[in-house]
Amino acid sequence: MTQTPRSIKILDTTLRDGEQTPGVSLTLDDKIEIAQQLNNLGVDVIEAGFPSSSEGERKVVKEIKQLGLNSQICALSRCTKKDIDAALDCNVDLIHIFIPSSPIQMKYAVNMTPQQVLSSTVESIQYIKDHGAKCEFSPMDATRTETPFLHQICQAAQDAGMDSLNIPDTVGCMIPKTTFELFKNLKTIIKVPISVHCHDDFGLAVANSLAAVEAGADQVHVAVNGLGERAGNAALEEVITTLHVVYGYKTNINTRLLYSTSRLVSSLSGVSVQVNKAIVGENAFAHESGIHTRGVTEQPLTFEPISPEIVGRTRKLVAGKLAGTRGIQAELNEIGIHPNNTQLTEIVQRVKELGDKGKSVTDADLISLTSAVMGQVIGDEKIVDLCDLAVVTGIKVLPTASVRLTLDGKEYVAAETGVGPVDAVLKAIQKLTGNLEKIKLSEYRLEAITGGSNAVAEVVVKVEDEKGNIVSARATREDIVMASVEAMINGINKCLLKNRRSNNNNSSQGKKQ
Repeated sequence: MTQTPRSIKILDTTLRDGEQTPGVSLTLDDKIEIAQQLNNLGVDVIEAGFPSSSEGERKVVKEIKQLGLNSQICALSRCTKKDIDAALDCNVDLIHIFIPSSPIQMKYAVNMTPQQVLSSTVESIQYIKDHGAKCEFSPMDATRTETPFLHQICQAAQDAGMDSLNIPDTVGCMIPKTTFELFKNLKTIIKVPISVHCHDDFGLAVANSLAAVEAGADQVHVAVNGLGERAGNAALEEVITTLHVVYGYKTNINTRLLYSTSRLVSSLSGVSVQVNKAIVGENAFAHESGIHTRGVTEQPLTFEPISPEIVGRTRKLVAGKLAGTRGIQAELNEIGIHPNNTQLTEIVQRVKELGDKGKSVTDADLISLTSAVMGQVIGDEKIVDLCDLAVVTGIKVLPTASVRLTLDGKEYVAAETGVGPVDAVLKAIQKLTGNLEKIKLSEYRLEAITGGSNAVAEVVVKVEDEKGNIVSARATREDIVMASVEAMINGINKCLLKNRRSNNNNSSQGKKQ
C-alpha cells in the first residue's frame, strides 16, 4: 500500500518579520500586492503585521483581512490585553502571541520572573480563546530557554487552550542535530500542531527548519528571499523546494510561482537577491564550465538537481572563459544561429580570450563575436534603430531627452524628463518600446570607466520582456549617454530577435506536425 506523502503547512512572515529587515519599509499598497501574491502562491497563513505597533500597521492588517484571501491572516501580539485587543479588532483568523522565556530575555527584555511569564502566557491565551479567536503561542528565544521551563510553559499554554505552538530560534544559535532533539522531545508532551521559526544568524535557518520538520514539526515559518531582522529568516523558496524535491513532502505551494514571488518582493522591498542564491538567484540555473554545459545540454540532471521550470525559472548557458563548445552552440541555436564547426571553434576561442581578460561576455557580445566570425550581420537588420537623439541639461534646466526610433521600419518619437540626461533618455526609449513591445529596463550599471578627461564608459543593461525573459547588453563609448543608449537599443534588439526567432521556430514545428 502506497503511503500518502506527509503534508507541511507554511506560515509566511514576509509582511511582519520580513519588513523588520533594516532599511525596508513597505507601503500599504506594497503589502497588499505581496499578500495577494502570497495567496496565489498558496501559503497557508500570512502573518500580515503587528497591529498594536501603530495605527498604520493596524490599518494594513485590517485591509489585508478584508481582501477575502484563501490564506489565513495572522496578526502578531505581545502577551498584553492592549496588543490582543488591537489584533482582535482586525478580525484576523489567527493571533500569534509571544513572550520571552529565556533567562537573559526575561531579565533584560521584559524584566519579568518566570512565574510572571507563565501567568501572562496563560491569561493571554485564555483571553484570546474567550473572544473566540485562534491562538498560536511562541516562547520567544525558546532555543536558549532552560529545558524544564520550556516544557513547563509549553504545557501551560496547551492547558490554557492554544491552538498551535511555535518554537522560535530567535537568535539563530541552533544546529540541526540539537533542533531535531528539541522538537522530538516536545512532540512527546505537546499534542497541538507545532511550528518552527528560525533565524539565519549562522546561516542555518533552512537546515534547522528542515531538522524540525524531520522531528515532527507540522508548520514552518518562512520569509520570501530570507528577509528578516539581522541575517533574516528561513527562506521560503529554499524550504519549499527542499521539502518537495528532497523529502518528497507536500505543501499547498505552487512552486512555479516561487521565482516571480521572489522578484516581486525584491522589487518592492529594495533588497536585491544575491546572484548565487539557491533557487531564485540569477546564477542558480546558469552554467559556464564546459563539462557542465555539455552535460546539461545532453541530460539536464547531470548538473541540475531539479528542472528550473519547477520553480518558474529557465536554464541559462553562459559564455565565458570556462565555456565549452556545446554550451555556446546551444545558446546560439536557441536564437536560431547555426555556425558550422570551423566557425564555432573560432567563436569559442574568441569568447575564451575575452574571459581571460576578465571581461564578462554578455549575450550582445556573443552575437557580435558570432557576426564577425560568420561574416554577416546576425538578424540581417536591426528591428529597432535609433534615428535621432537630443538631450538638454544644465544647472537650472530639467534634464530632457527626445528620441526618434524606427521599429520594424516605422518611426516613433517620444520625449521624457529625468534626474539626469541618462535617466531622461532611457525613460524616453522605454516609453516607446514599453508600449510597443512590452520591453522594459530591469537593470543598469556603469561597469567600468578608464581614467583621464576622455574616459571611456562601459555600460551594461538588462532588459526584460513581458514573459520574464531577461537579456543583457553592453556598449562602450566616451559619451556615457550614447553608451547607455547603444546598450539599451542592443538589449531591445537582442530580446526581440530571440523572441521572434523562437516564435518562427515554433510556427515551423507546428506546420510540420
